[in-house]
Amino acid sequence: MANLLDYLDWRGDLTLKQSPFNEVDNLILAELSFVDFNGIVPGPGEGPAVVLEEAAKRYLEQFPAGERIDMGVLVPDEIPDMLRKMAQLPRFRSMRLGCFVDRLDADNAQQFAAVAVETGDGAVYCSFRGTDDTLAGWKEDFHMSYVSEIPAQKLAVEYLETVARQYPRRKLRLGGHSKGGNLAVWSGVFCRAAVQKRIQAVWSNDGPGFHDDILVLPQYRRLADRITTIVPKSSVVGMLLEHGEDYVVVDSREQGLMQHDGFSWQVLGTGFVHLREITRQGRRTDLTLRTWLRELSPEQRERFVEGLFQVLTASGASTLTDLKEDWLKSAGAMVRAMKDLDKETRDALVDAVGLLVRSNVKVLLEDWQQESQKKRREQKKRENG
Repeated sequence: MANLLDYLDWRGDLTLKQSPFNEVDNLILAELSFVDFNGIVPGPGEGPAVVLEEAAKRYLEQFPAGERIDMGVLVPDEIPDMLRKMAQLPRFRSMRLGCFVDRLDADNAQQFAAVAVETGDGAVYCSFRGTDDTLAGWKEDFHMSYVSEIPAQKLAVEYLETVARQYPRRKLRLGGHSKGGNLAVWSGVFCRAAVQKRIQAVWSNDGPGFHDDILVLPQYRRLADRITTIVPKSSVVGMLLEHGEDYVVVDSREQGLMQHDGFSWQVLGTGFVHLREITRQGRRTDLTLRTWLRELSPEQRERFVEGLFQVLTASGASTLTDLKEDWLKSAGAMVRAMKDLDKETRDALVDAVGLLVRSNVKVLLEDWQQESQKKRREQKKRENG
C-alpha cells in the first residue's frame, strides 16, 4: 500500500506546471507545519521567504546523520523523512517558506503554529499546525466543545489576514491536519470578505467540525463550495461536531483511531484511494460520541475538561511524551488526582474513557473483518484465474 512518501517518489519529479496541485500535495504541506522552523524561516514581515531546500538543510543539520528525530507521541515520525525527500525533488524543493509562527501558552491553554508556502504556481498555501505533543494544545482542542472561539481560531484569522497583506496579489490555499484543518476553515470563514474572495481552496484533513450556529452564517455559506473535508474510513476526530460540507472518505492501512495518522492514508496516482462512505462502526462511534456530548451541558463539559487535565498534569507533565516516558510516576499521580475530583466529574471521565475504548475496539474488529473478507475475495480471484 502506498502513502505520502511513495507519492513523493512517484510524482516528485513533476513540477506543478506539469501536474497541477492536488489533494495529496495539500496533505504534504499540511504536515509540513509540524516542523519546528524557529530560527530558520522568518516570521511575518521579518524578511524574505526561504527556499524549502535550504530550510530543510538547516533544520536537518541540527540532528546527527541517521538519528531518528522524535516528533512526539502522536506527531508522525515520518515528517523529517518527508521533508528530506521534498528538498531533493523538483516539485517541492524550490517552494519558498515564510511567515512562520509558533506560539505556546500553557497557562491559557493556547497552541498555534503556521507557515506560508509559496508553491510556485501563483498561490500561497497557509499550513496550520494541528495539535502537537503539548497538553496545552490538547486542552485547547477540548475547549471547542463548549467555547464559541478558542484562542488558536482567533490567531488563525489574524494570521491569514497578515499573510494576505504580505502577498497582496496571490491566490490563497488553506489547509491543515486535525485541529489545523479546523483552523484553516475557521480562518477562511471569518477573514475579511476581500481576503475570502482570494481563497482558491480550503482543506480540512480529518479536522473536527463546528457548532451548528457557525454553519448557517452567510460567510460560511459563501466559502462552503471551496471547502474539502477528507476523513479516513473509520474517522473519529474528523467526525466530531458538525460539517456543513460533504466529506471525502479515504482508505487507510491502519485501524481504529490510528487512522488519524495522515501517513496511513492510501495514495493512488495524484489522489487518495476514495471510498463511498465511512464504515458502519465509524458511523456508530460518531453517533455515540454526539449523543454523549449532547447529554452534557456546557457547564458540565467545562468541568469535565478541567477535571481531565487536572488529572493529566498531576505529575507535572506538560507533554504526552512526558506522560509516556515516566508512566509509573504519571499513573500514580493521576490516580491520586482522580480521587480529588467530585463524583460527577469522576464518573464522566470514566464514562468517556470507557466509551472511547469500546468504540475503538469495535472499529478495530470491523476493520479486521473487512480486511479478511477482502483478502479472501482476492484469493478466490487468483484461484479462479
